[in-house]
Amino acid sequence: MPKVEMYTTAICPYCVRARQLLDTKGVEYREIRVESDRAQWRRMAKRSKRNTVPQIFVNDLHIGGYDDMEELDAFGQLDPLLGLENGSRV
Repeated sequence: MPKVEMYTTAICPYCVRARQLLDTKGVEYREIRVESDRAQWRRMAKRSKRNTVPQIFVNDLHIGGYDDMEELDAFGQLDPLLGLENGSRV
């Protein structure tokens, strides 16, 4: 099972959508809240080369933010990254 990490804040609407997409797929993920932790925010920015949330990693591969993840899903490229086949666990 792939390791999914997602840097988020509580009120970001794109973070909410990213959580919903992963939850719908039944994927477990580690959520790293950065709004009140400057050290984690800096770590996120260094890892992703971006300064917005969410930032999503699958097995240490940076797939980007919600829009990027949603695009991967639309083109059928997200499920294989998540270890899913036809929307269900492999």
